[in-house]
Amino acid sequence: MHFLDQAKIFIRSGQGGGGAVSFRREKYLQYGGPDGGDGGKGGDIIFEGVAGLNTLIDFRYTQHFKAQRGHGGAGKNRTGAGGEDLVIKVPVGTQVLDEEREEVLLDITEAGQRVTLLRGGDGGRGNASYKTSTNRAPRQHGPGWPGEEMYVWLRLKLLADAGLVGLPNAGKSTFINQVTNTKAKVGAYAFTTTRPQLGVVRHRNREFVLADIPGLIEGAAEGAGIGDRFLGHIERCRVLIHLIDITGMDPVKALQVVEGELEAYGAGLDEKPRLVALNKVDLADAELAAAFAAELKAAGVAQVYPISGATGAGIEALMDGVIAHLPAATVTERPVGEQEEAQEVPWSPL
Repeated sequence: MHFLDQAKIFIRSGQGGGGAVSFRREKYLQYGGPDGGDGGKGGDIIFEGVAGLNTLIDFRYTQHFKAQRGHGGAGKNRTGAGGEDLVIKVPVGTQVLDEEREEVLLDITEAGQRVTLLRGGDGGRGNASYKTSTNRAPRQHGPGWPGEEMYVWLRLKLLADAGLVGLPNAGKSTFINQVTNTKAKVGAYAFTTTRPQLGVVRHRNREFVLADIPGLIEGAAEGAGIGDRFLGHIERCRVLIHLIDITGMDPVKALQVVEGELEAYGAGLDEKPRLVALNKVDLADAELAAAFAAELKAAGVAQVYPISGATGAGIEALMDGVIAHLPAATVTERPVGEQEEAQEVPWSPL
């Protein structure tokens, strides 16, 4: 399935049905007169959040959505049927913005959440409603009120409890493959991750959703590399995991580059709790890892986790740190046989 997190669509609610012009004429009825019914209301445009979707790809091929118009009234004071509402199903985490993408009109954050964005037009009045003491046979009727229409942007922000950030080749894909059942692409070159990945982590009888986004480089806020468009997918995360490649550039410099891009993006990302992990420690000795950890602490990092996404070393301690930032609502009941076993060589933060 292709990933698409932005789409522009056109929506229009239904027009109200026209009122009827009708007169009752029956042989044995003493009094006749107007009996035209009102028109039916047009259908609304409704957005609904549904579980199980994590892309807006369907809106690439269907971009126009129009609700049904109301039916016209009829004689014998019969009101026309209302038009059917049009329900647009979107992934949970979708925001609906105006055409200029300056105002958030809707924010769908829960499965089953339904919000009416455009209301259908009211039906027109039939001639029976125009009857007065001085106008006993009106031929007036209402044509039905028009519906509303507009272009809107859909923007998906994936819902995850924790998010992975770091430079390209920091080992984020290997890490998420290690702790979840995700099959993220791994390669010995930059930007192997070109779209966000989601996975479910199960640790100590608890589970939470982990999101991986493409790597950030210096100047991402100005469009360098893949840019910062995917940072929106970690805006809702409760905690961020910052992976730093112990074999890459100077760890303090790597830390500052990513922190600078998070601050430049805004949206409160620079204020979220962060766990800093030195990755790929299986490729370095303990002395080097301890030295780099000391440098990071001198740069303001409270705690450093030495880990290896390839071997799994140190992962348990890092997951313990993540769970400490999550609410108890993520607790799940799992059979004892499915509980994760402790690693043979326990790692602790430096």
